[in-house]
Amino acid sequence: MSDINEITEALISFRNARDWAQFHDSKNLATAISIEAAELNELFLWKTIKESEEVNKDKLKEELADVLAYSFMLAHRHGFDIKQIMLDKIKKNAEKYPVEKAKGSAKKYNEL
Repeated sequence: MSDINEITEALISFRNARDWAQFHDSKNLATAISIEAAELNELFLWKTIKESEEVNKDKLKEELADVLAYSFMLAHRHGFDIKQIMLDKIKKNAEKYPVEKAKGSAKKYNEL
């Protein structure tokens, strides 16, 4: 079993033991991702770049885990293979951001 599958199964087991599947429709999972991402961003709010690199690592891990947990559950709900969708996205981004144009640039692909 892959690490991703092990994590997903643990999340689903946790959810099912609490009868929370009824709340985990696509809309609510996507909303939860957004809310947890906002809580992740809050850790960095009003901080300098230096301060943001020194953020509380335990809080960072917790908020990042929340974003990932809901993301994994949304992918599971739709039968997506997380490894494959990530590799597909990396490939797509490689086409949009070829090294020779994008290296060292923060420009969006349509501005390169």
